[in-house]
Amino acid sequence: MGGARSIIPLVKSNLSSVYALILLVGDFVAIMGAFTAAYILRVTLSDGPFIAITANEYAQLFALLSPLWLTIFAFLGLYHRDVYEWRIKELGRLFVGSAVGIMAMITYEFIVNKPIFPARIVAVYALVIGYLLLVLVRTFLRSGRLIARHFGYGIVNTLVIGDGKQSRMLMESLRSPRSSGYQVVSTHMSTPPNWFKGKNYTTLEKALNSIEELRVHNIIVTKLYDDPKVNEQILAAANENHCGFRFIPGQEDLLSGSTEVELFQGMPVVYVHPTPLNGWSRLFKRGFDIVFSAIALLLFSPLMIIIYATLLISGGRPIYRRKRLTRYGNSFDIYKFRSLKNEYSGLDPEAGFAKMGRPELAKKFRANGDMLQNDPRISRIGKFIRITSIDELPQLLNVLRGDISLVGPRALIAEELNQYPQKNLILSIKSGLTGLAVISGRKDIPFDERRKLDLYYVQNWSFWLDIKIIIRTGIEVGSGRGTT
Repeated sequence: MGGARSIIPLVKSNLSSVYALILLVGDFVAIMGAFTAAYILRVTLSDGPFIAITANEYAQLFALLSPLWLTIFAFLGLYHRDVYEWRIKELGRLFVGSAVGIMAMITYEFIVNKPIFPARIVAVYALVIGYLLLVLVRTFLRSGRLIARHFGYGIVNTLVIGDGKQSRMLMESLRSPRSSGYQVVSTHMSTPPNWFKGKNYTTLEKALNSIEELRVHNIIVTKLYDDPKVNEQILAAANENHCGFRFIPGQEDLLSGSTEVELFQGMPVVYVHPTPLNGWSRLFKRGFDIVFSAIALLLFSPLMIIIYATLLISGGRPIYRRKRLTRYGNSFDIYKFRSLKNEYSGLDPEAGFAKMGRPELAKKFRANGDMLQNDPRISRIGKFIRITSIDELPQLLNVLRGDISLVGPRALIAEELNQYPQKNLILSIKSGLTGLAVISGRKDIPFDERRKLDLYYVQNWSFWLDIKIIIRTGIEVGSGRGTT
C-alpha cells in the first residue's frame, strides 16, 4: 500500500529535503570559483611579490580546505530551513561565514607555517568574490526552487487538524504553495476559510482515511483532544503513512519562549526558557556590548564633551539621572544629557508643569503616552539633542558598565512597568539602549503595543535580530524618526 502510493509524491516532496544538499554543492562550486578567480586576478593585475605556488597545487589545496569553510556554514545554520528560507538572515550569515572561513584559512596557513596564498591580497579577493558568488549561486538555486514549485515539485501536501486562531493563521501562512512549499489539501475544521479549495472533513476518521488518496505527506495539529486515544490515533496514522507530524500548541504564551527536550528523572520533558538569551548566548551578547559601546564612546567622545560643556555653561547638571529597571527587576541610574530647562530638571512631569503654573499639561502629557508636542519644559539645546538622539549617548556608559544592553526592552521606571501584567517576563533580560519599539516608531504607538514589542524581543531574541535593530536604529536616528 505505502510503496505504490509513494513513488510520484515522494519524488516531488523530497526535492525540498535535498535542497540543502544542492546548496552545499553550490557553495562548494562558488568557493572554488572564488579562489580560482582570486588567483587569476593576482597574477594578471599585479607585478608585486609572488610566492611560487603552481595553479595545480593551489587548486588541490583549496579543494581540500573548502570543506572547512562549508563546516563553518553548517555551524551557522546555512543549510537549515529556518535560515535559507529568510533572505536577509541568509545573506547576513553568508557574509559572516565567508569572513570566518577566510580567517580560518589564514590561521591554518600560520599554524602549518606553509604559504597557501600566493600573495596576501588573494585572501581579500577571495573574500569579496566568494561572497558575491555565494549570493549569486544561492539566488539562482532559490529561483530554480520557485520554478520547480510552480510545476508541483517540492510541494508538501498537508492535512491541517484543529480549529481556532492558530489554525486560521497557519492556513493563511500556507496560502501560497509556491512561496511556502506547503499546500493544504485537506482539513478537519468546523469552518475552513472561504478561499480554501481543498477538502474539509467533518469527522477525524474521514480526514485520516483520506491521507493515502490525497497523497498527504505532512500532518499539522493545532489542538490536542481531551481523549488521549484520539491523539494517539492521529500520530499512528502519520506513522503508518510515513507522514511528517507537527503539533502547534494552543497555549501560545506557554511555549513562546525557548524550548528544549531533556530527560528528567528518566522521563522526556519539555523545558521552557522564558528567552533564548541564556548561557553562551548571554555571554556573547555581553561581549558584543562591551566592544561596541567602548568603540562608540571613543568615536563620540568629542561630541559628548562639547554637549557636556555647553550644558554646564547653561547652568545646572549636564547629566540627568533617574532610577530605571533592568533584568530581574534590579534598579540602576540611567544616564542622559539633560534636555529640560534647569528649573524643571529632576522633577517629575506633574511637579514640573505645576511649577510653571500649567498643571493641565501633565494630564495631556500622560494621556499622550508621556509625549507632548512643543513641551515648554525643554530647552533649546534640549530640543536639538532629543531630535538627534544625542541625549541618549551617555547611556553607552550604562552599556559598558553592564546596567543595560545595546538592544533590549525599553528601560522604564517601576510605576510605568507595573501597569503591564507580564512585566516579569520582560525583565527576564537586560533593558536596552534601543529596541523594537524604537525602530517601530515608539512615539506613534500606544504603551501596550510598545510592551508587546518588548515581549516579542524577549521571546524571540537572536544575534541577527540585534544587528537588524542596531542598523534600523541608525536609520531612524538619521531621519529624525522614532525619537522622544
